[in-house]
Amino acid sequence: MLIAIALEDTYFLGVLSSQIHVTWALAIGGTLEDRPRYNKTVCFDPFPFPDPTEAQKQKIRELGDRLDSHRKRIQAANPEVTITAMYNLLEKLRKAEPLDDKDKAFNQKALVSTLKQIHDELDIAVFEAYGWNDLLNIENIDEIILERLVKFNADRAEEERNGLIRWLRSDYQAPHETQTQQTLPGIEPAIETIPIPTEQQKFPKAFKDQLTAVRDLLRTQGNEWTVAAIAAQFKGTAKQKVTIPDCLESLETLGIIARHTEEGTDRYYLAELQKASLSAQPISG
Repeated sequence: MLIAIALEDTYFLGVLSSQIHVTWALAIGGTLEDRPRYNKTVCFDPFPFPDPTEAQKQKIRELGDRLDSHRKRIQAANPEVTITAMYNLLEKLRKAEPLDDKDKAFNQKALVSTLKQIHDELDIAVFEAYGWNDLLNIENIDEIILERLVKFNADRAEEERNGLIRWLRSDYQAPHETQTQQTLPGIEPAIETIPIPTEQQKFPKAFKDQLTAVRDLLRTQGNEWTVAAIAAQFKGTAKQKVTIPDCLESLETLGIIARHTEEGTDRYYLAELQKASLSAQPISG
């Protein structure tokens, strides 16, 4: 059975090649006779990727590149060398089993010792990305890894129930959703997903009708709106929706809506809400 994972960033190759993911896949996946079987729906879909810093992500990406380049280079120079044979010897090296002359000759040709070094560095980098440095240099940690991944998966499920979805490929998985960044001091940026309504209105072609549509949205929905959030409420081409900032500027000039800037992003709301807020304030003196 062939599984193709359509992610070009070698950061993902690094995480999926790590001890953490392999432990998960072997425990969660099925078997074919005595051989492990990678099932996408249980091995990949629910697997909780780490939430690394940019520096950690780049380190994993570079190691993923090294892993991919090393295996390709060895196989290009020695077409008879297979991935299976390389990893069979890798397991012997990991278990510190004695190597016979055939193993030593193959190691010299396939540089499996170098492959092991790359994997060792990769495992350390991925453990650090999860914040699990306490598990480094400890043996027999499969159960601990699985317990932590299950908890991590539950935490992610709770985040998604609260509207925070960490898409791996937002352009493919959520092409009709807009994402904005929320940044708090000392906290890594989180992604807030702006959902598309079940029934989107068609965005009008005539400018006067566009003004009416945007005005009615703010009147009926209330709250504060960014340009991206407004655009997400309508179906239509990007060429049509590019006029939304012009609509907002015109409505603001007419005194129908008001605007304020928060964290560098303009937010628009009905001017009547501002008047109501001001009238509710106590008069000093």
